Amino acid sequence: MALKPRLFGGRSRGIGSRFSILSFILICFLAPLIFFLGRGLQTPDQEGISAVPSNQVVKWKERQTLQDLKSLFSKEVLDAIMDSADDMGPLSLGNFRKNNFSAPWRVDGVKISNITLKWSKPITHARQEIPKAKEGKSSDGYAQWNDSPSLVARRQLREKRREKHAADLVKKDDEAIVKLENVDVEHSKAVDSAVLGKYNLWRKEIENENVDTTVRLMRDQMIMAMVYSSIAKMKNNLVMYQGLQYQLKESQRSLGEATFDAALPHSAREKIKAMGQVLSKAKEQLYDCKLVTGKLRAMLQTADEKVRGLKKQSTFLSQTAAKTIPNAIHCLSMRLTIDYYLLPPEKRKFPKSENLEKPDFYHYALFSDNVLAASVVVNSTIMNAKDPSKHVFHLVTDKLNFGAMNMWFLLNPPGKATIHVENVDEFKWLNSSYCPVLRQLESATMKEFYFKAGHPTKLSSGASNLKYRNPKYLSMLNHLRFYLPEVYPKLDRILFLDDDIVVQKDLTGLWSVDLHGKVNGAVETCGESFHRFDKYLNFSNLHIARNFNPNACGWAYGMNFFDLKVWKKKDITGIYHKWQNMNEGRTLWKLGTLPPGLITFYGLTHPLNKSWHVLGLGYSPSVDRKEIQNAAVIHYNGNMKPWLDISMAKYRSYWTKYVKYDHPYLRNCKFSERR
Repeated sequence: MALKPRLFGGRSRGIGSRFSILSFILICFLAPLIFFLGRGLQTPDQEGISAVPSNQVVKWKERQTLQDLKSLFSKEVLDAIMDSADDMGPLSLGNFRKNNFSAPWRVDGVKISNITLKWSKPITHARQEIPKAKEGKSSDGYAQWNDSPSLVARRQLREKRREKHAADLVKKDDEAIVKLENVDVEHSKAVDSAVLGKYNLWRKEIENENVDTTVRLMRDQMIMAMVYSSIAKMKNNLVMYQGLQYQLKESQRSLGEATFDAALPHSAREKIKAMGQVLSKAKEQLYDCKLVTGKLRAMLQTADEKVRGLKKQSTFLSQTAAKTIPNAIHCLSMRLTIDYYLLPPEKRKFPKSENLEKPDFYHYALFSDNVLAASVVVNSTIMNAKDPSKHVFHLVTDKLNFGAMNMWFLLNPPGKATIHVENVDEFKWLNSSYCPVLRQLESATMKEFYFKAGHPTKLSSGASNLKYRNPKYLSMLNHLRFYLPEVYPKLDRILFLDDDIVVQKDLTGLWSVDLHGKVNGAVETCGESFHRFDKYLNFSNLHIARNFNPNACGWAYGMNFFDLKVWKKKDITGIYHKWQNMNEGRTLWKLGTLPPGLITFYGLTHPLNKSWHVLGLGYSPSVDRKEIQNAAVIHYNGNMKPWLDISMAKYRSYWTKYVKYDHPYLRNCKFSERR
C-alpha cells in the first residue's frame, strides 16, 4: 500500500516534464512563423506609405508636431516662435529660456516650460510653403498656418523699431565719441606745461600718491643736518660741523628745484646714503633731546615768518602789477595823443552827433582811461549787434587820455554806430562841494592812506588792505556811475559797461526787459554763503545793521541797465550822497563803488538772467567754459586783466580776438597777441 502513492507521484512528474518540453518546442517553432507572417501582412502598408511623396510626409509630420504644440503652449508663444523662425531661421526653445531677445520679441506674462523640443530645418521650409495652400483646412483636416494681417503689421512694426533702435545706437555712439574727444581736448588745454617725469598721463606712477618720497627724505635729512651742524658749532666740534655742511651743500645741489622723485638726478641715492652716514655719526656724538627740540622749534618759527613775509610780498606785487600800465599801452596813448593835437580843430569832431540824444536808440555809457580796453568793448558790441546803426556809445575819460581816446576812434570809427568822447575834468558841476567822495579823496587822511605807501607792510595790520590803494579809487571815472542823470540829462534809459568786459551777443534785448519799477537791472552774484551784504558792509555799525539785511544778495557792476526816469524820481544820487557823507571815516565800508552801490540801490535792483553777465575771468581759474560761451557779456573782474602779463592764458583769447594787432599804432608800440 505504501508503494502506490510513490508510483502515482512519479508518473505525474513524468507527464508534466513531457508537457513542458512539447510547449517549448511549439513556441520556438511558432514564434518565428508569427513574426514573418506579421512582417508579410504589414509590407503592403509600408509600401503604400513609401509610395507617398516625401514632402507630403514632411508636411504631415509638421502638422502633427504643431497640433502637439498647441496643447503645450499658448497662441502668443507659438506666434513668437513662428515669427522668429521666419526672420531668423530655425530656433530652439532653449533660445527663449536664455532670454536672448530684445523687448519687441518678448511676450510678457507667458512662462515657457522646460521642454527641450526643437524644430529642424524642414519646418522652416514647410512654414514657407504653407501660404501656397488655401486658407482654412487642408484635405487631411489639419489647420493651415497663414500670415494674418495683424502678424504682417506686427512684423513691419518690429522692423521699424529695429531700424530706429540701430539708428539710435549709432547716434549715441557718435555722441559718446564726440563727448570723449571734447573731454580730451579740454584736458589737454588745461595742461599748460609738461613736467619732467609726468609727460605721460597714463603712467602708473601718476596714480601713486607717494611720488615724492625720496624728495621728502632728502629734505628731512637736510633739516636734521642743519640742526646738528648748529649744535656741532655750538659745541666746537669743527670736524663734524664741516662734514655736515659739506653733505648739506651736496644734497642741496642734488635736490635743486625738484618736487618729485622722477626729477632727481641719478646721483641722488648716493647723496642720501652719504648724508645718512654723517647723520648717524652726528646722532651718536651730538644728540640731545632738549637741544634738538629747541632748534627744530626755532627753525619752524623762522620758516613761518618767512612764509608770511612771502605772502605779503606776493600780495603787494600782485596789486602793483594790477595797477600798473603796460609799456605798450602807455606808448599807444602817447602816440595817439601827439597825433590828435596835430590835427586841425575841424577834423577832431565825430560824425552823427544828432544821434546822441535820440531816445529810440540804444545808448551805452563807458567810463575808461584805457584806450585799448575801450576799443575792445566798442568793437565786440558792434560786431555782435544786429543793427549797429542804432547804437550810440558815450565815452568819458580823463584829460590825460582824452586826446588818445578821440584819435583812436577817429582813425577806427565803429562802423555805422555813433560815438562821442568827453573829458570828465570838463564837468564843472562835478566838484568837491557837490560830490562827497571827491571831497573825501582830497582830504589829508585819504592822502596819507594812499601816498605813504613806501612801506606797504607798515600801513595796516593786514596785506589785504593793499588792494584799496589802487589808483582807480582816486579817479572820479570810477564814481561817475552814480551821476548818470547829470551826465546824460536827456536820456531815459542807458546800459552801463565797464572797460574790462567783452560783449559776445546782441544786447538790445535788455531794452525790452521789464524792471518792474526798479532802477537797476543787474545779475546777482550771491551763493549760499558768499557775495552777500555782510561781505561788503560793516554790520557792527548800527546804521548798517538797522537798515540792511546781512544775508541780502549782492549783485555785480560791469553790465547794468539803468532806468534814468525812475532814478530821478527816487533821487538815487541823493541817497548815494547821504551814505557817502556818513562814511567819512570809512567806518561803513572801506573803498570802492560796489559797497555804496549795494546800499544806494537796496530794494531797487531787478535781477537779470545770469547768462547776460558772467564774472570771474580776472581771478577765478574755474569758470565753466559753457557759461562763458553762452554769456552775452563776460567780465574780467579782478586783478588779472586780459591786457596784463598776469592774465590767465585760458581766458585771454576771448578778449584778444577783438584787438587789431595788425594796426600800425599797435605794431609800432610792439603789441603782441601772446605776451
